[in-house]
Amino acid sequence: MNKTLRAQGRFWLTLDKRNFLGRGRIELLQHIHDTGSIAQAARAMRMSYKAAWDAVDAMNSAWGSALVEKGPAGSVLTADAHRLMRAYREGEARLQALMDELTDTLTGRGAGPDEP
Repeated sequence: MNKTLRAQGRFWLTLDKRNFLGRGRIELLQHIHDTGSIAQAARAMRMSYKAAWDAVDAMNSAWGSALVEKGPAGSVLTADAHRLMRAYREGEARLQALMDELTDTLTGRGAGPDEP
């Protein structure tokens, strides 16, 4: 049998029991940071401007203060947005390490001789 077993998981930050930040929104925030534009970020992600704007508006509203603000030359991320992006990426990396460890255990690569 040539099958591959792998543990996988998805990481979300929730706010008041509702999904708040996930991989797609983090990617959107990164594109806004890189381009200074919600429209350009939307194009880079192949999504409509309205979908991108709705996501930004939902994040800003849920957080209670802006994560994306209008700047002199376009859109800019606030300090809170940068902090949340760092926390998300750290959490996602920790989850991936846990999934890799679980995969090793399930496939016998991580179990030592004394482990059941």
